[in-house]
Amino acid sequence: MSLIPSFFGGRRTIFDPFSMDIWDPFHEFPLSTSLSVPRSQFSNETAAFANARIDWKETPEAHIFKADLPGLKKEEVKVEVEEGRVLQISGERSRENEEKNDQWHRMERSSGKFLRRFRLPENAKIDQVKAAMENGVLTVTVPKEEVKKPEVKAIEISS
Repeated sequence: MSLIPSFFGGRRTIFDPFSMDIWDPFHEFPLSTSLSVPRSQFSNETAAFANARIDWKETPEAHIFKADLPGLKKEEVKVEVEEGRVLQISGERSRENEEKNDQWHRMERSSGKFLRRFRLPENAKIDQVKAAMENGVLTVTVPKEEVKKPEVKAIEISS
């Protein structure tokens, strides 16, 4: 679940099906317990980064994924295809170093890790995936196999 600030004070919980958070009922419990679920490496950071918004469109030639990743360099982003035709896009935005003399008035830019996974359809050519980063937008292109049109042969009708 993701925690989203409320304008009416406090925080409210909103279910995010794409969040990598693992709910731990003992998270803020004063006593440590062995029943507590271990948190994923992406749990708190993922909620902070809001899971990077990604568009997926399909054209006749390819599946195209576009992710807005402002401020990230291509070295900070990883694109992988896992077994089972799963496209994984992950990365991390580092928090700015704080100097002792700095006085922050507002800190709204998110930082932390993100991870998104997409199951690719059967017609995806997973061995020909290409990725490019330009002006903070990651574009991943997954070509599609050509759909062979069934060959139709006209049969002459005799009398």
